[in-house]
Amino acid sequence: MLDNCKTAKERWGGVSDIIDRWLQERQDALVLYCKLSDHDEFEPLEHGDKVRTLCQLLVDYSSAGHFEVYKQLVKEAHEFDDQAAIDEASGLYTEIDPTTDVILDFNDKYQETDDLTSLRADLSTLGDALETRFSAEDRMISVLHDAHKDLVA
Repeated sequence: MLDNCKTAKERWGGVSDIIDRWLQERQDALVLYCKLSDHDEFEPLEHGDKVRTLCQLLVDYSSAGHFEVYKQLVKEAHEFDDQAAIDEASGLYTEIDPTTDVILDFNDKYQETDDLTSLRADLSTLGDALETRFSAEDRMISVLHDAHKDLVA
């Protein structure tokens, strides 16, 4: 889709739309995560579907980051010959990758079960991973996309 655009504005302005949709997915997952974290006890009938929905939101969000957003951001930096940003992004990937494992482990554990006995501890671990991930992703957007906004206009 973006490869067919002729001008920098057409090509890289579209990345902002991709990022906006992705950040909305992140917000949706975070809202549900916070709602679940407010509980001290979890009942399968009351909370099971919410946990499975959270799993799906997190996997979709994480996948979109890895397979769509990050690639577009790095491609943009290459297009603007921003080697410093590309190098910094490499370091940010090393922060993000372990958080993907935490998300996938959480999904694997809760997607097909009603056993929520360790959910409180697992939500805490997940929360720490999400905090790390969001921070690294925000820096990635800043370094690989926001830095080129004036060149796109």
